[in-house]
Amino acid sequence: MNLEIRDKYQVVIGLEVHAQMLTKSKAYSNDINEFGAIPNSNISVISLGHPGTLPMMNKKTVEYAIRLGLACGCKIARDQYFARKNYFYPDLPKGYQITQDKTPICTGGAIIIKTENGEEKSIGLTRIHMEEDAGKSIHDVDVYDTLVDLNRAGVPLVEIVSEPDIRSSQEAYNYLSEIRKLVRYLDICDGNMEEGSLRCDANVSVMLKDAKEFGIKVEVKNMNSIRNVQRAIEYEIIRQIEAIEKGEMLTMETRSFDALKGITISMRTKEAANDYRYFPEPDLQPLFVDQKQIDSIRSEMPALPRDLFIKYTKELGLSDYDAFILTDTKAIALFFEDLINKTTNYKSAANWLMGDIKSFLNQNGLEIEQFPISTSQIAALISLIDEGQISSSIASQKIFPELLKNPTKNPLDIATELNLIQESDESSILGYIHQVIEQNPNEVARYKSGEKQLTGFLMGQLMKISKGKADPKAANQLMRNQLDNL
Repeated sequence: MNLEIRDKYQVVIGLEVHAQMLTKSKAYSNDINEFGAIPNSNISVISLGHPGTLPMMNKKTVEYAIRLGLACGCKIARDQYFARKNYFYPDLPKGYQITQDKTPICTGGAIIIKTENGEEKSIGLTRIHMEEDAGKSIHDVDVYDTLVDLNRAGVPLVEIVSEPDIRSSQEAYNYLSEIRKLVRYLDICDGNMEEGSLRCDANVSVMLKDAKEFGIKVEVKNMNSIRNVQRAIEYEIIRQIEAIEKGEMLTMETRSFDALKGITISMRTKEAANDYRYFPEPDLQPLFVDQKQIDSIRSEMPALPRDLFIKYTKELGLSDYDAFILTDTKAIALFFEDLINKTTNYKSAANWLMGDIKSFLNQNGLEIEQFPISTSQIAALISLIDEGQISSSIASQKIFPELLKNPTKNPLDIATELNLIQESDESSILGYIHQVIEQNPNEVARYKSGEKQLTGFLMGQLMKISKGKADPKAANQLMRNQLDNL
């Protein structure tokens, strides 16, 4: 699309994110909440809505919702009432969902994201409310029929509704990434969009930049990855602008995203807002949350990614890039937190974690929880380097591989046994330097004639002769002195 045409328009995006809670049982019954079970095995008369059955509130769902609300700076509602949201789907066994209509558990708050130019932006939240999930219709197994799996029916959800504050597909990508990171840090949702435990509907509209009212809103569904959310929104932005430029009328509708073709397809039009005929849930008691419960949950909150990012950049002096990588997952952040309790060389700790350690994990398809070497051993390795007993290259190329084979062994013992302790005394290093000068007369002559960059080559020869044992810092200065005095 012509950038001049696109620049005429303002994009307005709001996201509705559904996050399945990591509870052992469902929202209003003791049916098992488990992904991947045999179809229609995690069900009971309660989740199927049989006559005479009564729902019972899962307390863990309430705790998780409050935890999320506190993390987002929301106001927690003290008095909450539940409602029935009525609509028909083949995979909705009761014909309604138990949800929160007038009294969502969380209101206000915000998610802080980074924009394309690296600046922080606050995306406001309208509400976070609790509800139950529907079952799942499966269209690609049977050629003639749609199959229904009701295992998901009744699984507890929180729905996170943003204000229409998002202004680009990249901002939407960053916002959803922050949501996923946050729910994983809080241990309330695994964030796996591919399994459907985190789902997102996008409301997209465009308007001329000098317009006073938002454009026609289109809802986009069926996006199974954060990248596909970005792709679907980007396609929809272009589609809407092109339609307006051609003089076509946009309609309020729901569209599905085809990931293979990269396009959105109309599913149904919306002539008016959905009428879900909400009415109070007669079988579920009102929920009352007191300040003591909120304070108790707050006291058990883990360190959040934004707090850790600020700590790493402001207190530890790490770069934004380092802090972003270190806070990307909770497990990595916890490993780093434990490591910096045992060493004050924060940059070296970050480098080891983002370099050799992550490389080993990636090569072997492992998570950080499966890494065999303890943070104490890594801290001891950093200490050996800082004290000048070994070089960084020796630590990485020789000692680290040995630690992987013998994780409980002390790095100093390994260095001693392999005769890797660095030689810093001047007489030993001078001996190596004299050998280098004798063995490389041509390079020495070129150095004397002005090719000072040959110091690097000669130092490489020295490290080879010393088998990496010579202290590079001391050797470099001695090498220059000897060459300059020839």
